[in-house]
Amino acid sequence: MGFASFAGRVFFASIFILSAWQMFNEFGVDGGPAAKELIPKLDLAKKHISSQLHVNLPDIEVRQLVATAIVLKGLGAILFVFGHGFGALLLFVYLLVSTPLLYDFYNYRPNEPQYSVLLGDFLQCVAQCGALIFFVGMKNSMPKRQLRRKSPKQKAT
Repeated sequence: MGFASFAGRVFFASIFILSAWQMFNEFGVDGGPAAKELIPKLDLAKKHISSQLHVNLPDIEVRQLVATAIVLKGLGAILFVFGHGFGALLLFVYLLVSTPLLYDFYNYRPNEPQYSVLLGDFLQCVAQCGALIFFVGMKNSMPKRQLRRKSPKQKAT
């Protein structure tokens, strides 16, 4: 069971590791293609939140947001591979923040072609959040290993 669990964590984390590696390689001076895709979506989200809360939100540097995403995905996935719960938490935070921004199906009507693609990707990220919650739940439900003390051998008399 130990190897199967490790292999499953490697396969799951490979999504995030490869994505973080690609974002890192394309980062450049301006944040790369990820920043260019995120700018209009972030502006739309800021306008929506500002109008609902009647508060002016500060400007967010998209380049720093992309760098944070790289760190969360990369570090979280590596820790997750080794079975650390903090890695699952980092990946969960990344998914919780990025999913509604990147996969904004709610800005489209159901008959538009982007709607079904974005909804599918959104639901896939929700499923990944569920898998991370399941991992943390299983990790917390398993009893911790206790070190066994060697009992001294009795001398034969």
